[in-house]
Amino acid sequence: MTTTEKPATPYQVIGTRPVRPDGVDKVTGRAEYGADVKLSGMLYGRVKRSPYAHAVIKRIDASRALALPGVLGVVTGADFPELSNNPVPTIRGPIPERWTREPLIAAGKALYKGHPIAAVAATDPHIAEDALDLIDVEYEVLPPVMSVEQAIAPDTTLLHDPAVTAEIKGLFEPVNGRQSNIARQLEIRMGDVEQGFAESDIVIEREFSTASAHQGYIEPHNATALWNRDGLLTIWTSTQGAFGVRDALAGILKLPVSRVRVVPMEIGGGFGGKIPVYLEPLAAMLSRRTGRPVQITMSRTEVFEASGPTSATQIRVKMGAKRDGTLVAGEVHLAYEAGAYPGAPVPGAARSALAPYNMPHHLVQGFEVVVNKPKVAAYRAPGAPQAEFAVESVVDELAEILKMDPIEFRLQNASRQGVRRSEGVPHGSVGTEQVLQAARDSAHYRSEIHGDKIGRGVATGYWGNGGNESAAYAIVNADGTVTLITGSVDIGGQRASLAMQFAETLGIPYETVKSTVGDTDTIGYTSNTGGSRTTFATGWAVIEAAYDIRGQLIARAAKIWDVEPEKVTYDAGVLREEGGQTMTFKEIARKLAGSGGAIQGRAAVKPSGVGAAVATHICDVHVDTDTGKVTVLRYTAVQDVGKAIHPSYVEGQLQGGAAQGIGMALNEGYVYRADGSMANSSYLDYRMPVANDLPPIETVLVEVPNPGHPYGVRGVGEVPIVPPLAAVANAIYDAIGVRVRHLPASPAVILDELERLKA
Repeated sequence: MTTTEKPATPYQVIGTRPVRPDGVDKVTGRAEYGADVKLSGMLYGRVKRSPYAHAVIKRIDASRALALPGVLGVVTGADFPELSNNPVPTIRGPIPERWTREPLIAAGKALYKGHPIAAVAATDPHIAEDALDLIDVEYEVLPPVMSVEQAIAPDTTLLHDPAVTAEIKGLFEPVNGRQSNIARQLEIRMGDVEQGFAESDIVIEREFSTASAHQGYIEPHNATALWNRDGLLTIWTSTQGAFGVRDALAGILKLPVSRVRVVPMEIGGGFGGKIPVYLEPLAAMLSRRTGRPVQITMSRTEVFEASGPTSATQIRVKMGAKRDGTLVAGEVHLAYEAGAYPGAPVPGAARSALAPYNMPHHLVQGFEVVVNKPKVAAYRAPGAPQAEFAVESVVDELAEILKMDPIEFRLQNASRQGVRRSEGVPHGSVGTEQVLQAARDSAHYRSEIHGDKIGRGVATGYWGNGGNESAAYAIVNADGTVTLITGSVDIGGQRASLAMQFAETLGIPYETVKSTVGDTDTIGYTSNTGGSRTTFATGWAVIEAAYDIRGQLIARAAKIWDVEPEKVTYDAGVLREEGGQTMTFKEIARKLAGSGGAIQGRAAVKPSGVGAAVATHICDVHVDTDTGKVTVLRYTAVQDVGKAIHPSYVEGQLQGGAAQGIGMALNEGYVYRADGSMANSSYLDYRMPVANDLPPIETVLVEVPNPGHPYGVRGVGEVPIVPPLAAVANAIYDAIGVRVRHLPASPAVILDELERLKA
């Protein structure tokens, strides 16, 4: 690990590598995950799923299942509150209200294989499994639509009734006067690309495609529900956002948010895939039906077939440059599969695609297309890895044509503060140049390549990061410790990074801060853990809570000393009075009860000043041209991390994102049969990288502090997955002269490309 751009003043806590607060519980098995919840009288739920990718549901008869001893309840879509076609806002745009529920349990139509049709609760999980076969469903099978090409064909089958969406602006607008499966269209432009291409000396245009990929979290989806007789609903679940689950349930079940309590359990990975709800509404309705708590967990196959992967994509990129290496124009066309319902990450892809570069003419067009597959979900920098795969492949090809070093070419055209992005918004503080310089000067890039069919590739990626709302609450204890409660679910060590910022602000030891995650009844509204927002935004909240405590401690010390508060200062955990009296944080904590009562700090924030993230990755591969196997020999991730609060966790984020991106580049991809069924819905057949597939991933942390945060924090978790797809593809070209334009670059794809090269 190499760190540059160090701040002049060292911190006492920030930048160190303490043990994480949840570490002991996790390594000793005491930590409780979603499936560990055990309640008195708890029933077990299972879900009846459609065997067809596209079918009208003509009849559901659960009478045989209900007659099975041990079965206490069955629910279908008809048992849920009726929802309208009126628009409701979502992060991707408005959708009919009914679509907040229909992906979770079908109403009238099954739109993907694995679409829930009914849910059953029984005294034993095996009885619940047996009951699924006793639920009789009559289907009218329809032709499945399984790709962008099929979805936009003139005579294709429509997934959704035009009447449902006709009144919602921007959703399923007619194409050539006819309703289509194109859910949304987007266009952002700057300058005049046609003029830019006319001014360019070299113009190239290429097409690319990628398969859907799964986030690969170890823990399956789960939910336990207790709909109490007093009307209060409590949910225990592994989620990336307790408040997001609460709000989704309140909308789907037509409840006030005050009647829903969500308790986030420890989470065995998410990467964006555990933001949506899947089982929570089903468990809730079964609990209401039976009067008992109900727990449902997904099998691994259900996770693959019925939760959200990334979008499969088709992308076209056209770029123009001068002979002196100046980029002039870029045009990007993005067609992203949304799954059965709108929600593809086209906006994030569009904003990120050309963001690493400074050029005057941009055009990005995006299309979101519905197909008979599960609705896609977020996966680390949603949409950006696929878009950057295409753009960075073309950038690499331009550098080759111009006979320029690929990093020097990128440096010559690097974005910087004040340069306008595709949507016309100028970059704030962004470390593109510093990252590229660090990559160029790294030991990896300066090393020589030795051996046959070994190549090196580089790629740069961008992600804008997030902010949104966060809350924090802190209690000063009599023994000088502090209980810190936040609403951010901890996935990547956030409890530690938040406690470190809190301790730094108060000038107390990290070990004295007990960092915990609250539920929706014990902490203020906090947005999801996702979008690389938590250490930044919830960090702001804990800093403000610490300042709140500082102010109260000054007032309390003044009272104890019988002086004016203006005569008391607080620095590095010590209170000082002008006359020379002092008290440490621990000493005043002991005196709080007898001097006016406990002190609590609190804050609720929605900070601006989000700092974007940029990364450049370097990849060396060997390609076996007899088998098509690609072996990653060396890999380095270089990233502007703002300020590494806990460097070990930052390095882990870079390494994890790189590993996932390499998997998407080489092996990972959903394989569908013509009937819409998934052919590789297990970890045996869905090929994720394991330990012996990867070398140790080297990291270079470039610290360009974000001026929008007191400690310079930038989110670090999203952008590490953006460059790997292109870095691997560019390395393959360097090794064997084959430009891979479809990912994953499996052995079969490599061999096909080699045969095409010979022809």
